[in-house]
Amino acid sequence: GAVGVSAAANVFVGMVEAPLLVRPYLKRLSRAEMFMVMTCGMATVAGTVMALYATFISAVVPDAIGHILSASIISAPAAILIARLMVPEGAEKTEAGDMDPPSEASSTMEAVTRGTVDGIALLINVTALLIVLVALVSLANMVLGLFPDVGGEALTFQRILGVVMSPVVWLIGIPWAEATTAGGLMGTKTILNEFLAYLELAALPDGALTDRSRLIMTYALCGFANFGSLGIMIGGLTSMVPERRTEIVGLGLKSIVSGTIATLMTGAVVGILI
Repeated sequence: GAVGVSAAANVFVGMVEAPLLVRPYLKRLSRAEMFMVMTCGMATVAGTVMALYATFISAVVPDAIGHILSASIISAPAAILIARLMVPEGAEKTEAGDMDPPSEASSTMEAVTRGTVDGIALLINVTALLIVLVALVSLANMVLGLFPDVGGEALTFQRILGVVMSPVVWLIGIPWAEATTAGGLMGTKTILNEFLAYLELAALPDGALTDRSRLIMTYALCGFANFGSLGIMIGGLTSMVPERRTEIVGLGLKSIVSGTIATLMTGAVVGILI
């Protein structure tokens, strides 16, 4: 159905482009199905950035592009599983994938015109919300910076989350001696973005993480579940289906949690296999 198409597309395209493929069906999706679409977007990365991330970590993770592609593929079904558990299907389920809505454009030129106008609105919406959410994170870190330094460094939300994530990364196979370092990477990825987290992973000194731990974290970091991406997703989806704005915003923070759990599950699978 529509959810399956969107989930499969998320392996190769971004969290806004994938729902665009099933845009006519979005308004008919149930709440649980909408959450699956959002979670799949948070648990994977776009094909356009895979090569970039692989370039960053190629010096410390052999065959990095293969691992990042594998991580995105494995995380897609994991995202569907987690989404089903967190927001179960209710009685309102509709077979959205079986519907065949008629085309609203009467000519090719009208379709081009409408697509251009819709695309501009989508871009403005996504850009505005991305700036706002990133600015809010920066503002919160500035407030925390007013407190005394902890461990010789300024207090930030990513550092706090890193401490919280330490036992979580231990559960997916990271040795406890390395859990604080790995948890810090997850904190950076969630509060800021996976781009900076991969840069930190590549810049870690020798001995900070074993080769096995680096590989596990390569998989665990491979997802868009962060606050900046939340702004992109909310901006994109609310532009496509404005009548479901309240529902999409309400599921936003939950989708970060579900997307993070999905990528952690992928990392755990790798930890079992190696």
